[in-house]
Amino acid sequence: MSRTDAPWWVRHFLILSAAGFVAVLLVAPAANVLYEAFLKGPSAYLKGIADKDTLHAIFLTSVVALIAVAINLVFGVAASWAITKYRFPGKSLLITLIDIPFSVSPVVSGLIYVLTFGLQSKLGQWLDNQNVQILYAAPGIAIATTFVTFPFVAREVMPVMEAVGSDQEEAALTLGASAWQTFWHVTLPNIKWGVIYGVILCGSRAMGEFGAVSVVSGHITGQTDTMSLRVEKLYQEYQTQAAFSVASLLLFLAFVTLGIKAAVEWRLRRQLTDAARKPEPA
Repeated sequence: MSRTDAPWWVRHFLILSAAGFVAVLLVAPAANVLYEAFLKGPSAYLKGIADKDTLHAIFLTSVVALIAVAINLVFGVAASWAITKYRFPGKSLLITLIDIPFSVSPVVSGLIYVLTFGLQSKLGQWLDNQNVQILYAAPGIAIATTFVTFPFVAREVMPVMEAVGSDQEEAALTLGASAWQTFWHVTLPNIKWGVIYGVILCGSRAMGEFGAVSVVSGHITGQTDTMSLRVEKLYQEYQTQAAFSVASLLLFLAFVTLGIKAAVEWRLRRQLTDAARKPEPA
């Protein structure tokens, strides 16, 4: 619904202010990245991306993002199920713990894992004796990225589960369906748009993570550099063209993610609206 009770100048001022902030903080930097990336032509752009260390960074980023999404998908659905379907001691604490990555600096979370898996800890010494390397390797990057993206799936699925309710699940169980059949054929179709939305947010956050990954990766070129770390390293080495080329890839991923996110968000709003309109059982 459009508000018409405010004076015209107030409406225009607010709209222009919002548009100005978006232009200065989002549109102008994004346009500058694309301009710098293609400044020397398509051949220079492709050369900056085709570097073997950059290709490894793209591969590592993709693998880490898939691992983080898979882990958080399983946990997010399971945690949402437990929180919305059952009452148990510590329920509020569990919700608070899920939200911790929102309030903890990624750099601090990376430092926590350095202190946990480093040689100064008993666990780190034991892992070193077993020739298991967590820090400065892909496992440490995956763990740190999973922590940073921990809340996204759970926080998107929980409100959908609450809105849908348990009536259809109870009906399926009453008719003889097993717990797995109920989940696969009733629960999952009802929450699929919330799950997809959470996966999109989780994946996009995982691919762009810098702070936590920077602490645990060791910045080893060709081994532990992700795309965001690669951009920083190339820029510090005065390889500006290559740095902006890799940055433009992250920007393209952001555009694609936003498009998918907008479509899924629209479907999710429809699902929540339909669930809210559902008549109460007699």
